[in-house]
Amino acid sequence: MRLRDKGNTVLVVEHKPELIDIADHVVVLGPGAGPAGGEVVFDGTVAGLRASATLTGRHLDDRVALKRWCARRVRASLRRGATTHNLQGVDVDAPLGVLVVVTGVAGSGKTLIQGLRPRWTGWWSTRAPSAARGAATPRPTPICRSTRKASAKANDVKASLFSANSEGACPACNGAGVIYTDLVMMAGVATPCEDCEGKRYQPEVLAYRLGGKDITEVLAMPVAEALAFATPARRRRPPPRRSWPAWPTWACDQPGAAAADAVGGRARRLGLASHLAEKGGIYVLTSRASGLHLADVEQLLGLLDRLVDGGKSVIVIEHHQAVMAHADWIIDLGPGAGHDGGRVSSGTPADPVARRSTLTGQHLAAYVGAVSSI
Repeated sequence: MRLRDKGNTVLVVEHKPELIDIADHVVVLGPGAGPAGGEVVFDGTVAGLRASATLTGRHLDDRVALKRWCARRVRASLRRGATTHNLQGVDVDAPLGVLVVVTGVAGSGKTLIQGLRPRWTGWWSTRAPSAARGAATPRPTPICRSTRKASAKANDVKASLFSANSEGACPACNGAGVIYTDLVMMAGVATPCEDCEGKRYQPEVLAYRLGGKDITEVLAMPVAEALAFATPARRRRPPPRRSWPAWPTWACDQPGAAAADAVGGRARRLGLASHLAEKGGIYVLTSRASGLHLADVEQLLGLLDRLVDGGKSVIVIEHHQAVMAHADWIIDLGPGAGHDGGRVSSGTPADPVARRSTLTGQHLAAYVGAVSSI
């Protein structure tokens, strides 16, 4: 707002309701994602957005009910006498088999969680996908592995033929689909490969069919269509549905979308969705709600519940109030940053709201308005 008041035009790509509320003008894209998007569905004031029938307008005032109790009271010792960085010899206990949220201002000591994995080795299998996992490579998303296996089985050939970075890759572009030209003093240029026309595969690989489609056509499907395609039918031989991992349709637009194209919320959705089908006793996740649309936060909470209902212990380092309110247990680091941090308070989400003695408690109280139980 200070930038605006100095005469600047400030354009922000954002989903947080606090920022949307102070906007002078709002532009909403949609109405959905991928093939269902690409249109300007609203262009006007915040008041007009609230009155609109857009997905953003309907979810702008969403609030998650606050949990006042924890379903499981069986606790485990997570850390004893932690002294890393600004941690002041803290002991941390938390229930198992529930959703635990670790929060606190930047620099408050959330590195506490980094010491969990060595301690738990041999007890539980821990997964810790980072926020940017999958965004460092132009290769497709993990769902492609299942697609390759299904294609190989349907055609009685090796699965490596359907890999764009193995035997089936176009030799001209090495399966990237583009040719990168380094212009030294200027930004590099990527041009579609003339040999494979951007398809990434050799011509003989594209001759193989899975349910009447070649590998590039299958990977280019929207996820919802791909899941329907995976349902067995008498007249074709598509892969069975179980050959795809549990992959929410909101995680990405296409099974074969290049992971390097994933930024912000999409990168985080890919990172989480790619781990749903893996085995693990305790999942440690970081900033899963960052970059998510308001409607997708509800999907994320349901997805975390699925992990917990499956017997997993889920620990999320998160600042989003909806995730904190939905947690069974909160570990709050602080009260400040640096020398003012490194201390721990824990309990149900209702505890910091009732005390309001920390920044987390104050802002969570403002979010929920009043304590309400589920």
